[in-house]
Amino acid sequence: MRIERSPFRNVYWFARYLLDTDQYGSLGRSKEVEMLKLIAFVEKIIAEHQFNADEKFHITKKTLLDEILKMSDAKTKVYSKHKNFCRCLDDEIKNLNDVTVFCIAMKYVVAPINRALKTIPSSDYDFSSKAAKIILDTYGREKAGLVISIWDKLGVRGCLDVERAAIVEAFNQLLDNIAGLSIAHDTIDDSIMLTAFVQEFERRAGQKRKSRGGQSLESVTNFLFEYFNIKSSERPSHFDQDIEVDKWFRCKDGWSIGISCKRTLRERWKQLSQADRGTLSHFKIKEIWHLITFDSDLSDDKIVRLGEQRQIFYLLDDSPIYIRCAEHAGMQSYVRPLSRLIDDINRNQ
Repeated sequence: MRIERSPFRNVYWFARYLLDTDQYGSLGRSKEVEMLKLIAFVEKIIAEHQFNADEKFHITKKTLLDEILKMSDAKTKVYSKHKNFCRCLDDEIKNLNDVTVFCIAMKYVVAPINRALKTIPSSDYDFSSKAAKIILDTYGREKAGLVISIWDKLGVRGCLDVERAAIVEAFNQLLDNIAGLSIAHDTIDDSIMLTAFVQEFERRAGQKRKSRGGQSLESVTNFLFEYFNIKSSERPSHFDQDIEVDKWFRCKDGWSIGISCKRTLRERWKQLSQADRGTLSHFKIKEIWHLITFDSDLSDDKIVRLGEQRQIFYLLDDSPIYIRCAEHAGMQSYVRPLSRLIDDINRNQ
């Protein structure tokens, strides 16, 4: 296979090894500066004319393995991971081309991705809060539900725009770097390097996206509390940790209401189904409110089962599930429109 015969076949794998935390200690991130200095030194040896190819190979490989082991104290846990990394390199680096490809992986794949990812927001707050403030300044608290429903969309679009700009800039720089390589390469080799960069960038950017998505509803809830000067409180003392609640506020009667901020109920269904009325009463918890923007998995059984346990579902005003449940005699007391959220908080405080 043409890819297997390419000297660049390991660009992607060298990049993965450099970023593997569990097995190899993520030297490409934790020791990025040191690794780039080491790569620069190795490249100088490769460019030295007084050594032949075989001598360059043995000198550069030994230099890599020796210097990497010096990057951590032998008494630390990470040292064993760095030692594993050296064993891996010892197996994978078999000639001078492999040394060059390892340098390319660190210099033109790992390091640029590290820099690009630093420019990508870890939170959508900045993008979403500006638009949310304008909406609430203009229309007031009855548009709280609208803010909740579009917060995620605004944040996703803004963060993805930054992400796109970062990858385009880094990808364009990679094209220039490939064009300037002294080692021979053809279009297949170029494709191997380019796709290694894109695949690794996407993997790591995807981790950031997942993290942002999980924080979105909690972020908008915090924003609303700050905007409307709603005083939050600590969770009730000794409350069971198995039932996750993101926000609490104290009611005027001394009891508490907890707000769970997850876009769907799926992640917390097993936990919440175990929270009976007696458990809530024991900790003086009046209700648990769920702010849900994706309710496709919200069945009647879940609504009734949790509703009977004093758990209330705040759904989008135009959600078919909300509209249907609000007109149902047995479920209407368990669902409320998101547009009522701020009024309901004020009514209880």
